[in-house]
Amino acid sequence: MGTEKPKIACLPNGPYYLLNDLTPRVIPNIQKSKGGPCTTVAGVALCRCGGSSNKPFCDGTHGKNGFSDKRLSDGTLNKRDNYVGKQITIHDNRGICAHAGHCTDNLSAVFKLREEPWIDPDGVTTQDIINTIKKCPSGALSYTVDKVEHRDQDREPMVTVTKDGPYAVTGGIELVDQPSGEGASTEHYTLCRCGGSKNKPFCDGTHWHIGFKDEKN
Repeated sequence: MGTEKPKIACLPNGPYYLLNDLTPRVIPNIQKSKGGPCTTVAGVALCRCGGSSNKPFCDGTHGKNGFSDKRLSDGTLNKRDNYVGKQITIHDNRGICAHAGHCTDNLSAVFKLREEPWIDPDGVTTQDIINTIKKCPSGALSYTVDKVEHRDQDREPMVTVTKDGPYAVTGGIELVDQPSGEGASTEHYTLCRCGGSKNKPFCDGTHWHIGFKDEKN
């Protein structure tokens, strides 16, 4: 394994390709016409159409079920709103939220469903807010304390296949040639694997609505 961090590429109307080792390696049992070795980087194809029978790995189903990687969202929600409190400012971009529910389920005194404004930065202690924001997998939430913004964490590169949900990417794995949301973290983000997100390649919570299941995970 090389020292360079892994990368993720989105193949057109196909899987994600997780490039684990970017140092080219000789592949055994295959050669060029003139006898020279064939080399490539080490990677693995991950299903994002939702239909693979070998989840999380791609089995080619995207070619049969008509999967399209077209982004259907109009981008109007892709903007960062700032909620200024006495000790902390909470930054939120609804356009990249994966609706994992860590904020509303764990800290309802701050993150209030069906209320406006939906965030109260003075609802609980600053440390409780920080602890909850750190659980946000999509990067939609971040915070500023003492004029210093905190978006990223110091973690090893990892792709976690969440239960019946997206790929939760942490540790600064580069997503190749894909624009990120306004104010979004590049250290962590969530990628759709149900095939239904309108904000591909990012998760928008559609897996909840369509009942996406991965019984083997």
